[in-house]
Amino acid sequence: MAKINKTNAARLLDRAGISYDLVPYEVDENDLAATHVAAQLGEDIRQVFKTLVLRGDRHGVFVCVIPGDGEVDLKKAARVSGNKSAEMLHMKELLPTTGYIRGGCSPIGMKKMFPTFLHESAMTFDHIYVSAGIRGLQLKLAPSVLQSMCKATLCDLL
Repeated sequence: MAKINKTNAARLLDRAGISYDLVPYEVDENDLAATHVAAQLGEDIRQVFKTLVLRGDRHGVFVCVIPGDGEVDLKKAARVSGNKSAEMLHMKELLPTTGYIRGGCSPIGMKKMFPTFLHESAMTFDHIYVSAGIRGLQLKLAPSVLQSMCKATLCDLL
């Protein structure tokens, strides 16, 4: 088996002494959707979470981590983050803001610790998947680990 290079997110988990698995998958540049990732992993789409970066009108950048088949409700996201309105961060701002690219954005290890909101359904699973910080690699970990690493607030974002 090919050696998997550790990502920044994986190194942070190692440093914190937290157990996780790095799970590679085949990247399709034309289909970066979480549904593709779930199909590649042979996992339930509700356990494969996507990381969305938004900008609120009052408090700036924040992060929402939601099930792969879900659509973030911008009104709910704005409300839980203390904003009046929110919108998705523009694609060209993603890398300079977070250090990550689309399809490889991990909620762990961004350039700054942004307020993070985790969809409450995560806690119904013993493990979930989130991006490890590059396309083609997922972190498999307990949702409570993700919550504590990101200091995430549990809420309904859909």
